[in-house]
Amino acid sequence: MAGCISFTATRDRYFRFSFSNAGLKSTTTDLGHGTIMHCWAPKAHKYSKPNLVLLHGFGANAMWQWNDFLPPLKRRFNVYVPDLLFFGDSHTARPDRSEAFQAQCVAALLQAHGVRRSSVVGISYGGFVAYSLAAQFPERVEKVVLCCAGVCFEEKDLDEGMFQVKSVDEAAELLLPQTPEKLRQLLRLAFAKPAKVLPTCFLTDYINVMCTEYVQERKELIEALYKDRKLSNLPKITQPTLIIWGEKDLVFPIELAHRLKRHLGENADIVVIKKAGHAVNVEKAKEMYKHLRSFLIDSTTPTVYKNRSNGLYVA
Repeated sequence: MAGCISFTATRDRYFRFSFSNAGLKSTTTDLGHGTIMHCWAPKAHKYSKPNLVLLHGFGANAMWQWNDFLPPLKRRFNVYVPDLLFFGDSHTARPDRSEAFQAQCVAALLQAHGVRRSSVVGISYGGFVAYSLAAQFPERVEKVVLCCAGVCFEEKDLDEGMFQVKSVDEAAELLLPQTPEKLRQLLRLAFAKPAKVLPTCFLTDYINVMCTEYVQERKELIEALYKDRKLSNLPKITQPTLIIWGEKDLVFPIELAHRLKRHLGENADIVVIKKAGHAVNVEKAKEMYKHLRSFLIDSTTPTVYKNRSNGLYVA
């Protein structure tokens, strides 16, 4: 209804204030060839601090997924939080929809900001981009954290029933919800304990503000992830890697976490967070930050506890 206050737009403005208050500024960088990248970058880069890049997943823009982590991380790092292509204010006229191209754009963005080396944390789709960034630019990435990012899934997994969806089109309908019911379905998949009461007016408002731009382009991003994907084609990154997963993840089942650990071998540690789904950064932000801090900041290995009955590392 005209004149109504948008809860989603109001919350987006709050996140902008929060990021600015934490010492970050909104920047846009023209990478050429019709490619524009938006990024929250330090107002004052401190050369005494290491650099950290935070990459978001599908859903709202980067602010919504990283706001809770920004204050403690900002104290230790120069933090860079880009919007990936076709999210927030980032877009391109080029046709490439691969995570490899996304990673190349992130690398070019960081170079434009004078960042030569950094650690990177990626959630879900952002984890695909983080992995590709580490694989393509090993000299520029120190450590990698992958949160619920099924980078090692194969196209055949979809046909063999590993996922809740049965086709790429069905996955796109869920990840790019255009109706309140589809958004409810996505939330049920993403959260171990989704909210029981989800008013249609709030869901509709969120869709109108966050889910109506670049729908076709985002669908193409999803299609590019699935097409001809084989584990045998996935390079092994060499950086120290931490794999964080929600125990009850229904978007990327936990088997993919163990598959990735096997793929990377001793170079990777794995943490499974109890009572968390795919949106582990929202449901268990404090537990997730604890492991980020231990892996990225502390000199010791991540604080995990081994469940000897099944070989899981459980937080």
